[in-house]
Amino acid sequence: MNELISLELDDCKESMGKAVAHAESELTKIRAGKASPSMLDGISVDYYGSMTPLSQVSNINTTDARTIVIQPWEKNILGAIEKAIMDSNLGLNPQNDGTIIRLAIPVLTEERRRDLVKKVKEEAEKGRIAIRNIRKDANESIKKLKNDGASEDEIKSGEAEVQKLTDSFIVKVDQLAELKEKDVMTV
Repeated sequence: MNELISLELDDCKESMGKAVAHAESELTKIRAGKASPSMLDGISVDYYGSMTPLSQVSNINTTDARTIVIQPWEKNILGAIEKAIMDSNLGLNPQNDGTIIRLAIPVLTEERRRDLVKKVKEEAEKGRIAIRNIRKDANESIKKLKNDGASEDEIKSGEAEVQKLTDSFIVKVDQLAELKEKDVMTV
C-alpha cells in the first residue's frame, strides 16, 4: 500500500481513538446514582480571580456510595466551591460545615434515569458523528493522493481500511454507551 495512504490511516486511527476517549470522558460525567469524584470534573472555582478546576484546589473523595467529600486546601474558598457546585446544574446540594463540603447523592428516580439514558444516547451519537466526520476527512485526503501518484486500487483499499476503522471505533462507542446505560438503569 502507498506510504502516504498508510500515514493517513494512522492519523485516522489516532483521531478516532481520541474521539472515543472524549466520548468516554463525557459519559463518565453522567451521574449513575453512585458517588464518584469524576462527577465534579467539569466544575471550576473562582480561585484568586482565575477559574481553576475544583480538583486543583481541593481533595475530592467518596466516603460511601452516596457521599462525596470535598476538602479545600484553603478554608477561605469554601464559599466559592459551594457556589460553583450550586451553579453547575448537577442537582446536588452542598453541605458546608466550615472545613469540608459534603455532597449527598440522591437516589435516582425512574424518570431521572430515563432522562440520563437519553443523555447517554446523545453523547454516544456525538461520538459516532465525530468518528464519521474523521472518516469523511480521511477519505477526502486519500482521494487527493491520486495527484501524488496513488493508483485507483490503492485509493479504494485505503478507503476500505478507513471504513473498517470507522466501524470498529463506532462499535467501541456503542459498547461504552451500552455499559453506561446499564449503569444508569441499575437500581
